[in-house]
Amino acid sequence: MKILLIEDEPKTLSFIKQGLQENSFEVDTASEGISGKELALTRKYDLIISDIILPNLDGRQLCRELRQAGNQTPLLMLTALGGADHVVDGLDSGADDYLTKPFEFKELLARIRNLTKRVQASAADRILTAEDLSMDLQTRQVQRGNTHISLTAKEFALLEYLLRNKGRVISKAELAKNVWKIDFDTGTNMVEVYVNYLRRKVDKEFERKLIQTQFGMGYIIR
Repeated sequence: MKILLIEDEPKTLSFIKQGLQENSFEVDTASEGISGKELALTRKYDLIISDIILPNLDGRQLCRELRQAGNQTPLLMLTALGGADHVVDGLDSGADDYLTKPFEFKELLARIRNLTKRVQASAADRILTAEDLSMDLQTRQVQRGNTHISLTAKEFALLEYLLRNKGRVISKAELAKNVWKIDFDTGTNMVEVYVNYLRRKVDKEFERKLIQTQFGMGYIIR
């Protein structure tokens, strides 16, 4: 497991890094918020541990900016600010857990284990599949076999709805309401147009066609 540790106090950083390495974690470090953010956005980590009070960019703002950039790496905040308001503020910024200083190292390890289990449990929920087609809701990557499929935002939303309802016929009216958030207008072919866009990307180059039409009823992924 690879961890990014962001901590400006040298002794604390050294203590935590050594303990993590002794427990077989790979650790990168940063001593201030901006360099920590850059590492988080350019490298792949399983967990980020960040102090809340940092030079240049504090931990709460760092977390907000990572989430706004689409980075959903689990983040554990460390701080000497133990009041309930500070805890709530930290969690509201997008942090997944909060540990108040001083703490015993075994408690930090327990928090890391719990966050890891939570991520592993949710990983299955974020992957939607049908046959050899897979959609990762976190990274927004879609693949069919070994082929990467690039989708627009609306195509992605349409495919997600079809996959979430795999095995069920979905009417055009239901798709219009849940994907476009509008009432279906029988005078428009918007749904058919986007289904055709999706078919060209998901089915055209493959022998097995996943998006099927039930005439007079709607569409289904089997």
